[in-house]
This record gives sequence, structure tokens and C-alpha cells, in this order.
Amino acid sequence: MALPARVRIVEVGPRDGLQNEQAIVPTAAKIELIDRLSATGLQSIEATSFVSPKWIPQLADAAEVMAGITRKPGVAYPVLVPNLQGYERARAAGAEEIAVFTAASEAFNRRNTNAGIDESLARFAPVLERAAADGVRVRGYVSTVLGCPYQGEVPLGDVVRVAAALHAMGCYEISLGDTIGVGTPGKARSMLRAVAAAVPLPALAVHFHDTYGQALPNLLACLEEGVAVVDAAVSGTGGCPYAHGASGNVATEDVAYMLQGLGIDTGVDLDRLVETGRWFAALLGRASGSKVTLARTRDPGAAVA
Repeated sequence: MALPARVRIVEVGPRDGLQNEQAIVPTAAKIELIDRLSATGLQSIEATSFVSPKWIPQLADAAEVMAGITRKPGVAYPVLVPNLQGYERARAAGAEEIAVFTAASEAFNRRNTNAGIDESLARFAPVLERAAADGVRVRGYVSTVLGCPYQGEVPLGDVVRVAAALHAMGCYEISLGDTIGVGTPGKARSMLRAVAAAVPLPALAVHFHDTYGQALPNLLACLEEGVAVVDAAVSGTGGCPYAHGASGNVATEDVAYMLQGLGIDTGVDLDRLVETGRWFAALLGRASGSKVTLARTRDPGAAVA
């Protein structure tokens, strides 16, 4: 299959990137991050999470963040919700798109949400019903699609079952996540093909972590299968608070650079994105996880075309 002409990057840094940080990032800095990202041409920026602050204290200021950002026309600002209570909080804060999350691994789901897969899907049913009534779009996340820190291998049949269930419940898009970054291109391609046999390919997205440096190769393998939606986090931030040792998400700058090199349109201003990544890394007090941003930091005049 030919590579897609255009790819939509879903920026997950403000949520997935920050939820694994040890330090609490000030609300004003989170707002500035989202506003900077909005100026890069990204069309979807996951702003925060309405999960209980007890479990994710780094995002306890979700309502304040939503109130403070400048919403750019044409840009979606989805938020993560765990249940109906989280949905109601999100809607009260002005959320117009949400995301729900579960895993293909029973063991991971129980450790992560204290519920089995079927229980978590049952929790989402009233959320999807309310969202449909309210005209709110819902994205679904399926984690551990290529491996689990607790059970190891995850059967493809389990990945397909969960993804198909979320799609049938009304999720317009299903993001397939390699939560601990153990996938390789062949496995990523096989997983995608299996899911695409049950869920329409245009409704699928991929979400790779870079633990073993395989995120971009995995992404390219899925692009070759026709995927046109990719999750990424500015500066390569993130990981998983329930998967020790899992490194950050694939960096948005690196994804945009690779796609630009392939002649794929993203609508993203790479220079602005690199500058945002540099600023964000400095804010967090560490080097960027993006190879492109690191190269530009060493040689600000370097070309990135």
C-alpha cells in the first residue's frame, strides 16, 4: 500500500507526557505549552486528564488548564476520562472531545485501573451514551498491544477484541499503543493488519514508545500499511506510570521530520515545533528526547528539511 499523502499527528505531550513526570509542572506552564503547540499547526492536542488526582496528581489542575488555554479554531483539545464522573468533570470544564482507555492485557488493566477488561468496557458504556447524546466525539485507547510488563506476550486476538469493542461502542478512532516500547516493525505490522480486519483502517491510529529505539521504524511499517493518524509527544516526554522502565513516547519533532522527509503533509511548522520542544525540555530541566531538537540545539542553523 502507498504511503498516505497526509498524516494527522495527535500531540499527547500535555497529558501522556506530563503524567509520568516526578515534578509537578505549574499550571501556567502547561497552558503555555498547549498554546505554543496550537501555534505549530497541530490539529489535535490532548490537553489533560480528568482521572482522579489521587492517581495522577501531576494533572490535578485539569479544569484550570482547560479554562486557561486559548482554543484555536480548527484544533481539537481532547481530554482523558476514566468513567462517567470524569466525563462530567470534563464537560463542566468545557471539553468538547474525550478519550477513554483500556488495555489488551488483562493483567495490565487490573494493575492500571483495578478492573478487568470487560469491567472497564462496561464503565465506558454510559460515558459513550452520554457523549453521543451531547455530540461529544470519543477516542479510544488500547494499550499493551505489543507486550505487557506483567504478562509478557499479548495475544493478537485480545488486541482485536478490545479494539473492535471500543469501535462498536462508538469511538470514532482507536489508538493502538505499544505501552512499554517492546514492538518491532514486523510485529507492529502484523498487529495492525489483524486489527484492521475488524476495525476500518481509517479509524485506527498508532501510539509508540521508544524504549528500544523502535518507535520510528514501527511507525513507518504502519504508515506503509495505510495508517494516517499518529500519536506523539513533544520532546519525547512520557512513559507509563504503571510500566516501570518504559521510556517516553516517540518525539513529535522526530515524527514530523520523518514525515516531511517522506513528502507527507502534516500541516506542522517544524521550526516552531522544534523551538517548542527546546523550550519544554528546558522547562523540565533536562535534555530533549528528540533527536531533531538535540541536533538543532547544538547547531541552531542546521537545516531540518
